[in-house]
Amino acid sequence: PIIRSFAIMTKIDFIYSRGIIMTLAKIVYASMTGNTEEIADIVAEALENLGLEVEINECTQVDASDFEDADLCIVATYTYDEGQLPDEIMDFYDDLGELDLSGKIFGVCGSGDTFYDFYCKAIDDFEESFLKTGAKKGASSVKVDLAAEEEDIQNLEAFAKELVESLNG
Repeated sequence: PIIRSFAIMTKIDFIYSRGIIMTLAKIVYASMTGNTEEIADIVAEALENLGLEVEINECTQVDASDFEDADLCIVATYTYDEGQLPDEIMDFYDDLGELDLSGKIFGVCGSGDTFYDFYCKAIDDFEESFLKTGAKKGASSVKVDLAAEEEDIQNLEAFAKELVESLNG
């Protein structure tokens, strides 16, 4: 009797069998109203369109140390009230500051409300924390007033492109 075996290859199996290693971008976000989640989704789609593998997670579902497995580390957060980090991302923020992410590229984006004096301060806080880890800033941070409008979407897509160029440069 003739026995035929068929192997089903996953995309990852195919990639590794060809010696191609995909660049991994990890996006971690905090979102209360859905605005920052949408921002994270826009960046994720732009990165996928540029050929990167993307993992996107809400901040309470991952550990900061998960960034150690990524080539590109991105945080999307909102700023709460008078410049505070959101409560749900505080543990992640504290743990991030203890990592060594030398050799990694990072980017930060998110939303805030220009009504407040400390507009998007959480973005600045995360940028400072990433710099302390030894990671390299890959693109200028993007700050969105409340929800992403057309110009913001273009800025977020340019942000993603700049991050990818930093990886390749």
